[in-house]
Amino acid sequence: MKIAQLQLKVLDSKEANLAQLRREIEAVMAEQPDFVTVGEMFACPYYTPNFPLYAEEDGGPMWRALSAIARDYGVYLSAGSVPELADGKVYNTAYVFDRAGQQIAKHRKVHLFDIDVKGGQSFRESDTLTAGDRHTVFDTEFGRMGLCICFDGRFPELARLMVLDGAQAIFVPAAFNMTTGPAHWEVMHRSRAVDNQCYIVATSPARDVNFSYVAWGHSMIVDPWGKVVTELGADAGAAVTEIDLGSVQQIREQLPLLSARRTDLYELTAK
Repeated sequence: MKIAQLQLKVLDSKEANLAQLRREIEAVMAEQPDFVTVGEMFACPYYTPNFPLYAEEDGGPMWRALSAIARDYGVYLSAGSVPELADGKVYNTAYVFDRAGQQIAKHRKVHLFDIDVKGGQSFRESDTLTAGDRHTVFDTEFGRMGLCICFDGRFPELARLMVLDGAQAIFVPAAFNMTTGPAHWEVMHRSRAVDNQCYIVATSPARDVNFSYVAWGHSMIVDPWGKVVTELGADAGAAVTEIDLGSVQQIREQLPLLSARRTDLYELTAK
């Protein structure tokens, strides 16, 4: 399975971001990717007052444009995340479309990014966003995948729920900042991969030092053994990586962490 990670600079205009997405997909199509991924809030500058202004309902112009992109290029599109409007509330929502442009997954960010790091970043998504309430998995021709957004990745329980529900790879559109990025970006994704013996596909926006929220970048793929197999830098760019999902089962058999769990002592269940 080939995955194209597009680390894009976020622009002010939704239309400009969509046009950029098409250009960058066009540029990697010679490598015949199966999946295309982009970062968290790829079409909306990451600033809490923006989220209600950019939000659209399911089936709106943004949703239709992303569906059309997946269909036009014949790829699975893990379309980062966008602000979604529903019942008067705004969510940080990630969509996945199949090769025919059909929506096959939708994840609303479960853990909102409300932090105040002394001497570092302060941010409150809950000022304008509402939290989702479930874990997300979806089926493809390659197997079952998981989907979460950025801060969700810090919670091992959520990743484990996806893996117990069959996920062999977890897609993570994310936007760590210049405080949390150098400290935790790599170690978090490697930890989730090792804990769950699955691939982690983490895609960030590019770094823009002129914007109020500066993303860390460094989109990466980690294999089930915890090895970083692909990593971009800070600037806009793309990487196409071929992964072997067969290695997931091989590693789980060789080092039987999941099957050795003591479910007579502890248990994790979705509510």
